[in-house]
Amino acid sequence: MDVKPQSLMPPNPPVQPDKSQAHETWGGFALFIGQLVLAVLIFRSFVFSPFTIPSESMVPALVNGDYLLAAKWPYGFSAHSLPVRLPLPEGRVFSSNPERGDVVIFKHPVDGTDYIKRVIALPGDSIAVVDGQVVLNGEILPLRRVADFEIALSPNTGCAWGGREERRADGVRLCRYTRFAETLPDGRAHNVVDFGTSTADNFAPVTVPAGAMFVMGDNRDNSQDSRFPAVAGFGVGMVPMNNLVGRATIIAWSTNGSAEWLRPWTWFAAARWERIGTRL
Repeated sequence: MDVKPQSLMPPNPPVQPDKSQAHETWGGFALFIGQLVLAVLIFRSFVFSPFTIPSESMVPALVNGDYLLAAKWPYGFSAHSLPVRLPLPEGRVFSSNPERGDVVIFKHPVDGTDYIKRVIALPGDSIAVVDGQVVLNGEILPLRRVADFEIALSPNTGCAWGGREERRADGVRLCRYTRFAETLPDGRAHNVVDFGTSTADNFAPVTVPAGAMFVMGDNRDNSQDSRFPAVAGFGVGMVPMNNLVGRATIIAWSTNGSAEWLRPWTWFAAARWERIGTRL
Protein backbone atom coordinates (compact mmCIF):
# COMPACT_ATOMS: atom_id res chain seq x y z
CA MET A 1 0.00 0.00 0.00
CA ASP A 2 1.10 3.50 -0.63
CA VAL A 3 2.67 5.46 2.18
CA LYS A 4 2.51 9.29 2.23
CA PRO A 5 5.76 11.00 3.09
CA GLN A 6 5.74 12.79 6.47
CA SER A 7 6.15 16.59 6.38
CA LEU A 8 8.90 18.08 8.47
CA MET A 9 6.74 21.18 9.19
CA PRO A 10 3.95 21.15 11.78
CA PRO A 11 0.50 21.10 10.21
CA ASN A 12 -0.52 24.45 11.76
CA PRO A 13 2.53 26.62 12.48
CA PRO A 14 1.95 29.22 15.25
CA VAL A 15 1.03 32.72 14.07
CA GLN A 16 3.60 35.34 15.07
CA PRO A 17 2.19 38.64 16.43
CA ASP A 18 2.40 41.67 14.12
CA LYS A 19 4.67 44.05 16.00
CA SER A 20 3.90 46.86 13.54
CA GLN A 21 0.37 47.26 14.88
CA ALA A 22 -0.31 50.53 16.76
CA HIS A 23 -1.82 50.48 20.22
CA GLU A 24 -3.37 53.68 21.58
CA THR A 25 -2.70 54.26 25.26
CA TRP A 26 -3.51 57.08 27.62
CA GLY A 27 0.15 57.24 28.56
CA GLY A 28 1.21 57.80 24.97
CA PHE A 29 -1.44 60.48 24.48
CA ALA A 30 -0.36 62.26 27.67
CA LEU A 31 3.25 62.15 26.51
CA PHE A 32 2.28 63.70 23.16
CA ILE A 33 0.31 66.48 24.88
CA GLY A 34 3.23 67.15 27.22
CA GLN A 35 5.67 67.39 24.31
CA LEU A 36 3.29 69.71 22.44
CA VAL A 37 2.89 71.99 25.45
CA LEU A 38 6.66 72.07 25.96
CA ALA A 39 7.25 72.95 22.29
CA VAL A 40 4.70 75.78 22.44
CA LEU A 41 6.22 77.05 25.70
CA ILE A 42 9.72 77.09 24.22
CA PHE A 43 8.51 78.79 21.02
CA ARG A 44 6.60 81.48 22.94
CA SER A 45 9.46 82.04 25.38
CA PHE A 46 12.37 82.26 22.97
CA VAL A 47 11.11 82.78 19.39
CA PHE A 48 7.75 84.52 18.80
CA SER A 49 4.75 85.25 20.98
CA PRO A 50 1.31 86.57 19.92
CA PHE A 51 -0.23 89.72 21.39
CA THR A 52 -3.47 91.58 20.79
CA ILE A 53 -3.97 95.35 20.75
CA PRO A 54 -6.88 96.44 23.00
CA SER A 55 -6.49 100.23 22.75
CA GLU A 56 -5.62 103.05 20.35
CA SER A 57 -2.50 104.49 22.00
CA MET A 58 -0.35 103.31 19.07
CA VAL A 59 -2.54 104.62 16.23
CA PRO A 60 -1.72 104.72 13.32
CA ALA A 61 0.83 101.87 13.50
CA LEU A 62 -1.50 99.67 15.56
CA VAL A 63 -5.24 99.82 16.14
CA ASN A 64 -7.70 98.04 18.39
CA GLY A 65 -8.25 94.56 16.97
CA ASP A 66 -4.74 94.02 15.59
CA TYR A 67 -2.99 90.76 16.48
CA LEU A 68 0.78 90.88 16.23
CA LEU A 69 3.80 88.67 16.66
CA ALA A 70 6.63 89.82 18.90
CA ALA A 71 10.17 88.52 18.45
CA LYS A 72 11.55 87.38 21.81
CA TRP A 73 15.29 87.17 21.07
CA PRO A 74 16.36 90.71 19.99
CA TYR A 75 16.82 92.09 23.53
CA GLY A 76 17.83 88.91 25.36
CA PHE A 77 15.83 86.82 27.78
CA SER A 78 14.57 87.28 31.30
CA ALA A 79 11.78 86.12 33.60
CA HIS A 80 9.51 88.42 31.57
CA SER A 81 10.18 86.37 28.43
CA LEU A 82 8.14 83.47 29.79
CA PRO A 83 4.39 83.33 29.13
CA VAL A 84 3.90 82.40 32.80
CA ARG A 85 5.30 84.12 35.86
CA LEU A 86 8.01 82.23 37.69
CA PRO A 87 10.16 83.39 40.64
CA LEU A 88 13.30 83.79 38.55
CA PRO A 89 16.13 86.25 39.31
CA GLU A 90 16.10 89.72 37.81
CA GLY A 91 18.23 90.66 34.81
CA ARG A 92 18.59 89.49 31.23
CA VAL A 93 20.88 87.03 29.50
CA PHE A 94 22.25 87.73 26.00
CA SER A 95 20.98 91.26 26.63
CA SER A 96 20.88 93.94 23.98
CA ASN A 97 19.27 97.38 24.19
CA PRO A 98 16.57 98.40 21.72
CA GLU A 99 17.15 101.09 19.12
CA ARG A 100 15.28 104.36 18.97
CA GLY A 101 12.14 103.81 16.95
CA ASP A 102 11.63 100.16 17.94
CA VAL A 103 8.09 99.20 18.90
CA VAL A 104 8.55 97.21 22.09
CA ILE A 105 6.42 95.17 24.45
CA PHE A 106 7.31 95.42 28.12
CA LYS A 107 5.92 94.78 31.57
CA HIS A 108 4.46 97.80 33.35
CA PRO A 109 6.90 98.77 36.14
CA VAL A 110 4.13 98.74 38.76
CA ASP A 111 1.40 96.24 37.88
CA GLY A 112 3.31 93.95 35.51
CA THR A 113 0.78 94.05 32.68
CA ASP A 114 1.92 94.02 29.05
CA TYR A 115 2.28 97.45 27.42
CA ILE A 116 3.37 98.38 23.90
CA LYS A 117 5.02 101.69 22.97
CA ARG A 118 7.75 103.10 20.74
CA VAL A 119 11.25 103.69 22.13
CA ILE A 120 12.19 107.36 21.71
CA ALA A 121 15.13 107.87 24.08
CA LEU A 122 17.86 105.63 25.50
CA PRO A 123 20.15 105.84 28.55
CA GLY A 124 21.99 109.17 28.67
CA ASP A 125 19.62 110.90 26.25
CA SER A 126 18.01 114.18 27.21
CA ILE A 127 14.36 114.37 26.20
CA ALA A 128 11.60 116.96 26.41
CA VAL A 129 8.37 117.81 24.62
CA VAL A 130 7.59 121.39 23.58
CA ASP A 131 4.23 122.25 22.01
CA GLY A 132 3.78 118.65 20.88
CA GLN A 133 7.24 118.23 19.35
CA VAL A 134 9.88 115.96 20.83
CA VAL A 135 13.22 117.55 21.69
CA LEU A 136 15.93 114.88 21.79
CA ASN A 137 19.40 115.86 23.02
CA GLY A 138 18.59 119.49 22.34
CA GLU A 139 17.35 118.93 18.77
CA ILE A 140 13.70 119.11 17.75
CA LEU A 141 12.59 115.98 15.93
CA PRO A 142 11.18 117.22 12.62
CA LEU A 143 7.52 116.61 11.83
CA ARG A 144 6.30 116.47 8.24
CA ARG A 145 2.60 116.51 7.41
CA VAL A 146 1.56 113.43 5.46
CA ALA A 147 -1.78 112.06 4.29
CA ASP A 148 -4.43 111.80 6.99
CA PHE A 149 -4.96 108.43 8.66
CA GLU A 150 -8.39 107.00 7.90
CA ILE A 151 -10.02 104.02 9.57
CA ALA A 152 -13.56 102.69 9.18
CA LEU A 153 -15.78 102.90 12.23
CA SER A 154 -16.63 99.50 13.69
CA PRO A 155 -17.27 97.71 16.98
CA ASN A 156 -13.49 97.83 17.55
CA THR A 157 -12.94 101.40 16.37
CA GLY A 158 -14.61 104.59 17.46
CA CYS A 159 -13.67 108.17 16.70
CA ALA A 160 -11.73 109.86 19.52
CA TRP A 161 -12.01 113.55 20.33
CA GLY A 162 -9.21 114.48 17.94
CA GLY A 163 -10.69 112.66 14.96
CA ARG A 164 -13.14 113.84 12.33
CA GLU A 165 -16.02 111.52 11.56
CA GLU A 166 -16.95 111.38 7.87
CA ARG A 167 -18.92 109.29 5.42
CA ARG A 168 -17.38 108.19 2.14
CA ALA A 169 -19.23 108.21 -1.16
CA ASP A 170 -19.80 104.45 -0.80
CA GLY A 171 -21.56 105.02 2.53
CA VAL A 172 -18.76 103.76 4.80
CA ARG A 173 -18.40 105.80 8.00
CA LEU A 174 -14.82 106.50 8.97
CA CYS A 175 -12.66 108.53 11.31
CA ARG A 176 -9.92 110.79 9.96
CA TYR A 177 -6.86 111.83 11.99
CA THR A 178 -4.16 114.39 11.21
CA ARG A 179 -0.94 112.45 10.60
CA PHE A 180 2.73 113.43 10.63
CA ALA A 181 6.00 111.65 9.88
CA GLU A 182 8.44 112.08 12.76
CA THR A 183 12.12 111.55 11.95
CA LEU A 184 14.69 110.34 14.49
CA PRO A 185 18.34 111.51 14.45
CA ASP A 186 19.48 108.43 12.49
CA GLY A 187 16.95 109.18 9.72
CA ARG A 188 14.51 106.51 10.81
CA ALA A 189 10.92 107.79 10.51
CA HIS A 190 7.54 106.71 11.85
CA ASN A 191 4.05 108.14 11.72
CA VAL A 192 2.25 109.82 14.61
CA VAL A 193 -1.20 111.36 14.93
CA ASP A 194 -1.99 114.66 16.58
CA PHE A 195 -5.32 115.59 18.14
CA GLY A 196 -4.43 119.20 18.83
CA THR A 197 -3.50 120.95 22.07
CA SER A 198 -3.43 118.64 25.10
CA THR A 199 -1.87 118.39 28.55
CA ALA A 200 0.77 115.99 27.19
CA ASP A 201 2.10 118.51 24.64
CA ASN A 202 4.72 119.86 27.05
CA PHE A 203 7.16 117.87 29.15
CA ALA A 204 10.15 119.30 31.00
CA PRO A 205 13.63 118.02 30.01
CA VAL A 206 14.86 114.87 31.74
CA THR A 207 17.84 112.58 31.25
CA VAL A 208 17.13 108.89 30.78
CA PRO A 209 18.96 106.97 33.53
CA ALA A 210 21.17 103.94 32.97
CA GLY A 211 19.26 100.73 32.36
CA ALA A 212 16.05 102.51 31.34
CA MET A 213 14.24 103.78 28.25
CA PHE A 214 11.76 106.56 27.46
CA VAL A 215 8.78 105.32 25.46
CA MET A 216 5.87 107.11 23.80
CA GLY A 217 2.69 106.10 22.00
CA ASP A 218 2.33 107.11 18.36
CA ASN A 219 -1.08 108.52 19.29
CA ARG A 220 0.61 111.37 21.12
CA ASP A 221 -2.50 112.90 22.69
CA ASN A 222 -4.00 109.59 23.80
CA SER A 223 -1.15 107.60 25.35
CA GLN A 224 -0.19 106.99 28.97
CA ASP A 225 3.56 106.65 28.44
CA SER A 226 6.87 107.84 29.88
CA ARG A 227 5.59 111.42 30.06
CA PHE A 228 3.48 110.30 33.03
CA PRO A 229 4.62 108.80 36.35
CA ALA A 230 4.44 105.03 36.70
CA VAL A 231 1.02 104.28 38.18
CA ALA A 232 -0.81 100.97 37.89
CA GLY A 233 -3.08 101.07 34.85
CA PHE A 234 -1.82 104.46 33.69
CA GLY A 235 1.59 106.02 32.96
CA VAL A 236 4.77 103.95 32.82
CA GLY A 237 7.49 106.46 33.70
CA MET A 238 11.05 105.46 32.81
CA VAL A 239 10.81 101.80 31.83
CA PRO A 240 13.59 99.46 33.05
CA MET A 241 15.29 97.56 30.24
CA ASN A 242 14.84 94.41 32.33
CA ASN A 243 11.09 94.72 31.78
CA LEU A 244 11.40 94.15 28.03
CA VAL A 245 9.37 91.25 26.65
CA GLY A 246 10.05 91.49 22.91
CA ARG A 247 10.03 93.57 19.74
CA ALA A 248 6.80 93.89 17.76
CA THR A 249 7.49 92.63 14.25
CA ILE A 250 4.39 92.00 12.15
CA ILE A 251 0.60 92.24 12.22
CA ALA A 252 -0.54 88.64 11.83
CA TRP A 253 -4.29 89.33 11.90
CA SER A 254 -6.65 92.27 12.26
CA THR A 255 -10.38 92.39 12.80
CA ASN A 256 -12.90 95.21 13.09
CA GLY A 257 -14.79 93.31 15.78
CA SER A 258 -17.95 92.56 13.82
CA ALA A 259 -17.34 88.81 13.50
CA GLU A 260 -19.57 86.29 15.30
CA TRP A 261 -18.05 83.02 16.53
CA LEU A 262 -21.06 80.93 15.51
CA ARG A 263 -21.07 82.38 11.99
CA PRO A 264 -17.62 81.57 10.52
CA TRP A 265 -18.28 83.42 7.25
CA THR A 266 -18.35 86.69 9.20
CA TRP A 267 -14.71 86.18 10.24
CA PHE A 268 -13.60 86.98 6.70
CA ALA A 269 -15.88 89.98 6.29
CA ALA A 270 -14.57 91.40 9.58
CA ALA A 271 -10.90 91.02 8.65
CA ARG A 272 -8.91 94.14 7.87
CA TRP A 273 -7.02 92.51 5.02
CA GLU A 274 -5.03 95.64 4.20
CA ARG A 275 -3.39 95.54 7.66
CA ILE A 276 -2.50 91.85 7.77
CA GLY A 277 1.20 91.27 7.04
CA THR A 278 2.25 94.84 7.85
CA ARG A 279 5.76 94.95 9.32
CA LEU A 280 6.36 97.20 12.30
